Amino acid sequence: MNVTGQAESTAQRTGLRVAYAGAVYPAEEIARGAAYELFSATEAPGFEWAPRPASALGWRRFVHVTEVTAVHGATRSAEPAEAPLLVPLHRERGWSAVHRLAQQPGAADDPLIATVRASATVRRGTRMVKVLSARQLAGYVRGWLPHGFCYREHDVAHLRTPAATTVLRTDGGGRDGADVTYALRWRAADPGDYDMPAGSAYRGLTALGPRDRVGPAVLGTGFTPSSNHLIPEFVTRDFADLPMPANATLLAYPAEGVEVVLYVYQAEQRGWLRMVGPQWRHLLAAVPGLSPEQEYVPTGQAPCATRLVGRYAGDEYEAVADPPDGFRVLALTRAAQYPVDGVSRRLRLAAWRGVPCLVLREESGWLRLRLRRPDPDAVAATGAQCHERGVYETWAPGGEVVDDQIVDQPYELDGGPVPTLHGRSGDE
Repeated sequence: MNVTGQAESTAQRTGLRVAYAGAVYPAEEIARGAAYELFSATEAPGFEWAPRPASALGWRRFVHVTEVTAVHGATRSAEPAEAPLLVPLHRERGWSAVHRLAQQPGAADDPLIATVRASATVRRGTRMVKVLSARQLAGYVRGWLPHGFCYREHDVAHLRTPAATTVLRTDGGGRDGADVTYALRWRAADPGDYDMPAGSAYRGLTALGPRDRVGPAVLGTGFTPSSNHLIPEFVTRDFADLPMPANATLLAYPAEGVEVVLYVYQAEQRGWLRMVGPQWRHLLAAVPGLSPEQEYVPTGQAPCATRLVGRYAGDEYEAVADPPDGFRVLALTRAAQYPVDGVSRRLRLAAWRGVPCLVLREESGWLRLRLRRPDPDAVAATGAQCHERGVYETWAPGGEVVDDQIVDQPYELDGGPVPTLHGRSGDE
């Protein structure tokens, strides 16, 4: 039986039923109740034909939990629920009016839009998602870290096919005939790692024209451009790389609408362990430079990459995040994986030609920089190129870069604020 058929059998076995658009359908839960796959024996508005072997339920549709009116037979998740997007509606301003307003760049400072957007929050342990092209997937397998635009899984769990996930892509490509789309999913280590791309801090990004950007325009309202969905978007703060948490996953979504786990990140081994079985390895055929038969892929991360540093027994160690459980010393042996007393995200900052930047790596006296607040003037001054939506990078001679420093951004642990670890200059 294929994976989709298994989902249907699960729905029939558990008796899960979902009320939607005036009818009740057998259903399968997605992302701990953030969305549902509905099954029907007859055609219904919005349902697509997806026949399964030995099944009379040949029609299906994916819906977000906010679209359903009742759920019968669901089991309660042990995890805390994500904060839902709250939209205050009344007769004079319905959902359609709010959606239209959220799609207007001039509405970034509208109190209603600000209130709606502020209701979508990130906590420690929130599952975040970044939709990837085949080229981007290859980059993450080889050592890229989470950065740039991303989403809460809770808000996009109903987008399960290559056609549906097009709205979430950051590489500038549409569906371009692909029969599979990819994604990186990880748990947030700290809410302070994320920012909403809204308000005055991002007006420069909204001012960049089509010739200077990749992907859809940034509206500045904190919502992704979409004619059908109201999806809150996030960016990593300052567009910085985030250390890869333990057990992050690389996923594939083929046209069948199933979720296939391709790889799981092994933090101590600094690599990706292949999880996909033989029946799905053809999904990796389009990924450049990656063998579907390779069981383990080391990342080969550059030494300048962002990393976590923690304190244990008065000494400093490289740390790893394993949210929501916490942080531990990065060590190969389990006996040495002590929980840390304090932890910070360490990154390297600098300025070039008056533009604040992140330092990604250093090669032969040149620095690879990423703009922290892209705008037309900064892009023109540095000659930075847009590599994906909102992410602008360039090379600079090391001798021209100023204010080069390594900065520690502390996290809070459950016991309260974490003491700030010492900062150092970039020359040390």
